[in-house]
Amino acid sequence: MAVDIDSIKRLKDLTGVGLTDAKKALEESKGDFDKALKAMRQKGLTKAEKRGEREARAGVIGTYNHDNRIGVIVEVNCETDFVARNDIFKDLVKDICMHVAASNPEFVSEADITEDKKKKVTQEFSEQAKASGKPKDVVDKIVDGQVKKFFAERCLMDQPFVKNPDITVGEFVKDHVARLGENIVIKRFARIALGEVA
Repeated sequence: MAVDIDSIKRLKDLTGVGLTDAKKALEESKGDFDKALKAMRQKGLTKAEKRGEREARAGVIGTYNHDNRIGVIVEVNCETDFVARNDIFKDLVKDICMHVAASNPEFVSEADITEDKKKKVTQEFSEQAKASGKPKDVVDKIVDGQVKKFFAERCLMDQPFVKNPDITVGEFVKDHVARLGENIVIKRFARIALGEVA
């Protein structure tokens, strides 16, 4: 079936694939743009998973100031200076900065949580759950769920993305890995709020 060139270009721009791949995806989906987009994104995300193993040393330090009351600084790494200078990458960094300002995460990902912090939080939830008088196996499941939820709310990569709460920040970053063809890593961030006690 014939696919119009505007749809091919639009799919190429949204996913970062070549024109031939975009055309093929549209033909396979019988001209259904949304179906083609979903298929291309899934392929791109599979490639993105593999790219996650590659070293990212280039990048950008992004900053954001909200009403002179909240300041954010974020280091986002990629593999090359070429991508670091790309507007798509720069916009990603701005969006991450704005998200940190709005959602106030404590950690980049679960890997940054110390064992002491995990133990302390688990102990607090355990004491609360034991007081309910429920059986031990039920208490363990409750505590496990509460601990996961507690840290998911505080890990940047697990938080719902402020501009699109249907996806997490991690999924938003993976989408950009697929579009730009390089590993992207949020290395660290700092958030300062006026009058906040450290």
